[in-house]
Amino acid sequence: MQVNQAEILISAVAPKQYPDTGLPEIALAGRSNVGKSSFINTLINRKNLARTSSKPGKTQTLNFYLIENQFHFVDVPGYGYAKVSKAEKAKWGPMIETYFTQREELRAGIVVVDSRHAPSKEDIQMYEFLKYYDIPTIVVATKIDKIPRGKWNKHESMVKKGLGFQPEDDFILFSSETKHGKEQAWQIIEKYLDL
Repeated sequence: MQVNQAEILISAVAPKQYPDTGLPEIALAGRSNVGKSSFINTLINRKNLARTSSKPGKTQTLNFYLIENQFHFVDVPGYGYAKVSKAEKAKWGPMIETYFTQREELRAGIVVVDSRHAPSKEDIQMYEFLKYYDIPTIVVATKIDKIPRGKWNKHESMVKKGLGFQPEDDFILFSSETKHGKEQAWQIIEKYLDL
């Protein structure tokens, strides 16, 4: 997909604030600082539509991005970041769960993980949560440019094994630096959007 039009539509915390455009949605979840915003920005050819922050844990709402007036990317709050209060984190759980379990427009969930490390407890929980609710799942392993190419297969195996990755899901090795995986990501996303 060649993206010329992309804008943030709304930041929501409850269903009554979700956009009612009826457009299909692809939601992104991942640890704070794993590269979710960079992934979105790379796909839509923008530097900073999705706010990347030096302070992880900045996304504290569901951010709906309208892409080409055809679908939404939905960026959910990053998990696993210590500096956010327990009370704040406790609010995110139900907010994220409500969105993923009740949103009819949701077509797939993207779990963004760091290719350099074995998946965290929260990564595994997120993946299992999507599987439990039968939400089509795409795993994007970011920062692959930081790993020598000869070790990519080893890291892919490590991530898949850690998650208990299922063969029916999609897996992408991705780099926002080199744009590796961008074409593949669009092919997979478009398959779920039926555009």
